[in-house]
Amino acid sequence: MKIGIISDTHDHIDEAILRHFEGCDEIWHAGDVGEQHILDTLEKVAPVRAVFGNIDGGPVKWNLPEDAIFEVEGIKVWITHIGGYPPKYTVKLKKRLDEIKPNLFICGHSHILKVIPDKDRQLLHINPGAAGHKGFHKMRTIVTLDITEGKMSDLKVVELGKRGQIG
Repeated sequence: MKIGIISDTHDHIDEAILRHFEGCDEIWHAGDVGEQHILDTLEKVAPVRAVFGNIDGGPVKWNLPEDAIFEVEGIKVWITHIGGYPPKYTVKLKKRLDEIKPNLFICGHSHILKVIPDKDRQLLHINPGAAGHKGFHKMRTIVTLDITEGKMSDLKVVELGKRGQIG
């Protein structure tokens, strides 16, 4: 499966995002969606799994979970919006990671792109950065990843252009 990973759209979607997600089997959104039209637009490209973020309200928050925990191709995935990063997880988050034991942990919120193997928990941590224009980040980013038979491969970071410019 080819997966598109996105976060912090803050009510922004553009052709560059859609173009890079063409051919994805699923798109995973790690919160701060903005409005429902973002998810509807992404759904036209591929099925979407999403969680709400701290800026999401109304129908987006009511219709999305805070956490998405599921398995794909033998990989256990946990997506949440606010997650920190290894080894600087909160005490509460460390406990949940130890209970859930995901192979892949995805979060957003910081607007900082990070891909970090967490050797202590035997998981891959991904924060795809921010795809929208609101925030302090300089470069808008998304990630794609292949998952096949319990293995993750071909991870790609996509730079969409500087914040404030349409890519």
